[in-house]
Amino acid sequence: MLVGGGLFSILAARICSLALNPLVRRTGSEIDDWITKVVVRSIPSFGWLISAIMALRMVPTPAATQQLLENILRLILMMLLVRLINRICTNLIDRLAEHSRDPAVSSMVRSLRPMLRALIWTVGVVFYLQNIGVEMAAIWALLSAGGIGAGLALKQPVAEFFEYITILLDKPFKNGQFIHVSNIWATVERIGVRSTRLRSIDGEAIVMSNSALTSSVIANYGDMRERRLMYRLGVTYNTDAATLKRIPQILQELVEATEEARFDRCHFVEFNASSLDFELVYFVSSSDYTRAMDVQQSINLEIVRRFAKDGIEFAFPTQTLHLVDAPNTVS
Repeated sequence: MLVGGGLFSILAARICSLALNPLVRRTGSEIDDWITKVVVRSIPSFGWLISAIMALRMVPTPAATQQLLENILRLILMMLLVRLINRICTNLIDRLAEHSRDPAVSSMVRSLRPMLRALIWTVGVVFYLQNIGVEMAAIWALLSAGGIGAGLALKQPVAEFFEYITILLDKPFKNGQFIHVSNIWATVERIGVRSTRLRSIDGEAIVMSNSALTSSVIANYGDMRERRLMYRLGVTYNTDAATLKRIPQILQELVEATEEARFDRCHFVEFNASSLDFELVYFVSSSDYTRAMDVQQSINLEIVRRFAKDGIEFAFPTQTLHLVDAPNTVS
């Protein structure tokens, strides 16, 4: 019985291989081909084990010994089946991750492998215990109690994991981008399952939980296409009205003459205590802060030269310079 069943399983595997190979080739998919090969190669192993179980029942042995040997064979059969399912599911997940064009989605899909393996092994063990006649009522009660305890103990880690998935799907920031969150200015170094590692502008490493990040307002400077610069400059009260009228046009010409700057507006906005104030706003076509400061410095120097040439006097003291950025803001 044992030998006959084993030989029959080998023959069945060969027949299945010959029958399925032409069908698999028509699909043109490597996944179908791989799954077919794995299943066909597993048929002899399952055939030998099933044949051994049936042969054991036909051999006159003590009931306790027969039951023990049969349970061992069933355990081996269950382990082979669970390993087969795990191999197929893991391979499918890896293929899905490889074909994903988004690295974040790929990372999220790969992170599900341990959870899927644990779930398959748990289901396999439960079916095995039920198959060998173990009273499941007590086990289900124990699993329910354990599940409640585990749920309470793992509440925070599970919540952080789902926040991690939220970050990967919503993409409020990516590795390497510069962000501002909770009065912290830092570059994102690594997005982890439980926490995200940042590198502040002062150089220290900062680790923030994913839930703290998703519940805060995040200013993402990495997605900026241009920077908005706004500041005021003042001239003295002895400046005549004709010159005051020309100053916005002069500032506009100086900004437009700069290749990387885009003029927005300039107005005479306020009678200050010791100056007549103009507000200048323009955009720099770069997300790099240092480059924006270089452009601003160049424009400021041209303003100083032009005012000196036209005899326009700056008021002293002037108001503190204001730099306003307009990054994408998400919450």
